[in-house]
Amino acid sequence: MEKEDFNIYSDFAYVYDSFMDNIPYQSWYDYLHGLLMDYNINNGIVVDLACGTGTITAMLAADGYDMIGIDLSYEMLNIARGKCPDNVLFLHQDIRELDLYGTASAMVCICDGINYMLDEESLYQVFDKVYTFLDDGGVFIFDMKTRHFYENILGNQTIADNRENSSLIWENEFDKTTGINEYFITIYNLYSKELGLFERFEEFHRQRAYPVEKIKELAAKAGLETVAVYNAFTKEEPLDNSERIYYIMRKRRMA
Repeated sequence: MEKEDFNIYSDFAYVYDSFMDNIPYQSWYDYLHGLLMDYNINNGIVVDLACGTGTITAMLAADGYDMIGIDLSYEMLNIARGKCPDNVLFLHQDIRELDLYGTASAMVCICDGINYMLDEESLYQVFDKVYTFLDDGGVFIFDMKTRHFYENILGNQTIADNRENSSLIWENEFDKTTGINEYFITIYNLYSKELGLFERFEEFHRQRAYPVEKIKELAAKAGLETVAVYNAFTKEEPLDNSERIYYIMRKRRMA
């Protein structure tokens, strides 16, 4: 697989939602909202890290939270703005360099945004910034895909997906030594229906899975207490064949 330096979620942003139409966002949101309620996050400022096209951001805003959406992609943020009310604040930032005007009651990062942290230092930087901008006692809820998912579900395969006006080719490769999953995406999107012309664009993505204990260790180093680790969409411990894991972390209250 050719390893060029592509900007991720640039042109892809404008067809992202059409290819993600199989994700049950309402069910995902209900689970996330339930976790927030479990920790008494009923209102206040909530930050959606790596918010993407803003589907979850919009749902949280509709439930009365004061939302801030953070993403590294201008294009994703442009889509998100169109889904959300005007009072949602969107910031173009790298989540490793998060910089807010104050603190938040909670932060969330859903749909494997944290998996894009390819080394332990990057992961620690995210946790450190989250700690800095969380209220005392505030919670951080995020999900991560597992090594099992990358190695045994995606593996080294090529996936093709077609929609009415666009097609996607996903070439996947998992490195067992580094634990890094790479995928090269080629998309053909209808440019002119009259002329039958399509535009082609490409993106190269890299993600990494981490053992649960390493996540907890790096979070603790940043001052975050891990209060729960769940097999996704349950309140049960992760299994060897878990494909996605949810973490709930809390900033310790000052004495």
